[in-house]
Amino acid sequence: MNLLDHLIMAPILIPLLAGALLVGIEEQWRRRKVSIALGAALLSWLSAMVLLWQADQMPGGVPAMTYLVGNWKVPFGIALVVDRLSALMLVLAGGIFSAALLYSVARWDRVGVHFYALSLFLIAGVNGAFLTHDLFNLFVFFEVMLAASYGLLLHGSGKRRVRHGLRYVAMNLAASSVFLIGVALLYAATGSLNMSDVASKVGQMSATDRHLLETGAAILAVAFLLKAAVWPLNLWLPGSYGAATPPVAAMFAIMTKVGLYVVMRLWLLMFSDEAGVSAGFGGNALLWIGLATLAVATFGLLSAADFRRFAGFSVVASSGTLLAGLALRTEVATTATLYYMLASTLAIGAFFLLIELLERIRDFGANLLAVTQEAFEAEGMVLPEGEDVGVVIPAAFAFLGLNFILCALVLSGLPPLASFVGKFALMAAMLETPDVGQWVFLTLLIVSGLAAVVALMRLGIRLFWVPAHLRRPRLRVIEAAPVAALLVACLGLTVAAGPVGSYLARTAAGLYQVDDLMQSVVGQQPWRGEQP
Repeated sequence: MNLLDHLIMAPILIPLLAGALLVGIEEQWRRRKVSIALGAALLSWLSAMVLLWQADQMPGGVPAMTYLVGNWKVPFGIALVVDRLSALMLVLAGGIFSAALLYSVARWDRVGVHFYALSLFLIAGVNGAFLTHDLFNLFVFFEVMLAASYGLLLHGSGKRRVRHGLRYVAMNLAASSVFLIGVALLYAATGSLNMSDVASKVGQMSATDRHLLETGAAILAVAFLLKAAVWPLNLWLPGSYGAATPPVAAMFAIMTKVGLYVVMRLWLLMFSDEAGVSAGFGGNALLWIGLATLAVATFGLLSAADFRRFAGFSVVASSGTLLAGLALRTEVATTATLYYMLASTLAIGAFFLLIELLERIRDFGANLLAVTQEAFEAEGMVLPEGEDVGVVIPAAFAFLGLNFILCALVLSGLPPLASFVGKFALMAAMLETPDVGQWVFLTLLIVSGLAAVVALMRLGIRLFWVPAHLRRPRLRVIEAAPVAALLVACLGLTVAAGPVGSYLARTAAGLYQVDDLMQSVVGQQPWRGEQP
C-alpha cells in the first residue's frame, strides 16, 4: 500500500492527534493553540476534498476506498469506507467546522478551557461516523462526538447553559443506551456488525431472525432519530442549541445531519430491493415522522420570540424535510434531498454565527456582560471588554442587513437561492407519483416556508426598525468572514446547481446500487492477501 491508500484515516487521525496535543499546551500559549487547531481543521478538510474527488472517479455505487483497520477481513475487522455520500458529508462538515473555529478566534475560545481540543475531538468523532462501516465502531465515534459536545455546550458556563446542557447530556445518554440495545439485537440476528455484511444476509433470513433484525433496526433508528432531532424526540434541541455559544451552535448544526446520514446509509443498504420481504421496512413510518417533525417545526418557527429559538426550530424543520424526502425512496427525490441538505446546513451554520453579530446592534453590552460575568476565567485568560471588541466598519449595517436577508431567503426556501432549488426539485419529484403522504408533504413544505418568512420579518422588524436608537455594530473581519464564506457557499450552490446536481444525482444513484457497495466491502482482501 502507498501513502494515498491511508488517506481515508486523515480526517479522523489529524484532528484526533492535534486535539490530544492541545490538551497538553497551557492556555496562555493561545497563538500556538489557534495555529494548531486551524491547521488541523484545514488539513482534515483538504483530505476530505481529495477523497471527494477520488469517490467521484468510481462507477455506480463502488466506493473509492475500503480500508481494513488492523488488516482483518470483514466481518472480523473494522472497515472504513469512503464513497460519494460519505465524502460529501466530510466536505460539508469540514467547511462548517473551519468557519466556526475561525469565528471563535475573535474571543469565544477564551470563555472556557480546552475549547480547541474539544472541537477537534468533535471533528474526529463526526468524521469517523461518516467513514465507519461497522456498527459498534459507529457507536464509538458517536461517543467521541457526544463526549466532546458535552464540554462544548457547557463552554462559557452560565445558569441557562448548564440547565440546557444537563438536559442535552441526559437525552444523549439515553440514546446511547438505546443504540447499544439495537446493535445487540442486530448482532443476535445476523452474527455481524459490518453494515454490508448485515445487508447481504437480510434477504436469506428466517422469519424469526428477520423479526429480530427488524426490531433491532427500529430500536437503533430511535437513537439516530433522537440525534437527528425529529418529533417527538426534538424538544431538547431549540433550548440546547440556543444556549450554546455561537461557534459551538454552528458546529452542532452538522451533528443533527450525522443521525440523518446514518439513517440514510443503513435504511437504503439493509432494506434495499435485495432484502426480500424486508425491502423498504419502515418507509411509511419515516415519511410520517418527517412530516410530523416539519409540522411541529412550523409552529415553532411562528412562535419563536428570538433568533436563537428560530435557528433551533430551523434545524428541526430541516431534519423533518430531509427525513420525509429520504422516505420517498426515489433517486430524483434523494438527489433533491441531498441538495436541500447542503443549502440548509450551510445557512443554519451561518445564521448561528450571525445571530451574535446582530445582537450587538440592539444591546451588545448587556449581552456580552451576561456571558462574561459568568464565564470561567482561568489564569492567563483575559476576557475582552465589550466596548473594545472589533472596530466600527463603515458598511457594518449593510453587511449585517445583507447577510440577514440572505439567511432569510435560504432558511425560508424562497427564490432564487439554493434551498428554493432543492425544495422545488423535491416538489417536482413528489408530483411524479403523488399520493396522500406526498400531498401533505408538499403542503407542509409551502406552509413551513411561509411561516419562516413571517417569523423572520417579525424578528427583523423588531431588530432593525422598531428601536429608536441602534448601536453602531463593532465587527472584526475574523468574525464577519466566516459568516460571509458560508453564505457565499450557498450562492455558489445556486450558481453551480448544474454540476453540483450532477454529482448528487450520481451519489443518489450509487445509494440504490447496493450490490456494488456490498461486494466491494465484503470482498475486500487484507493487504498481501493474509491476515496478521
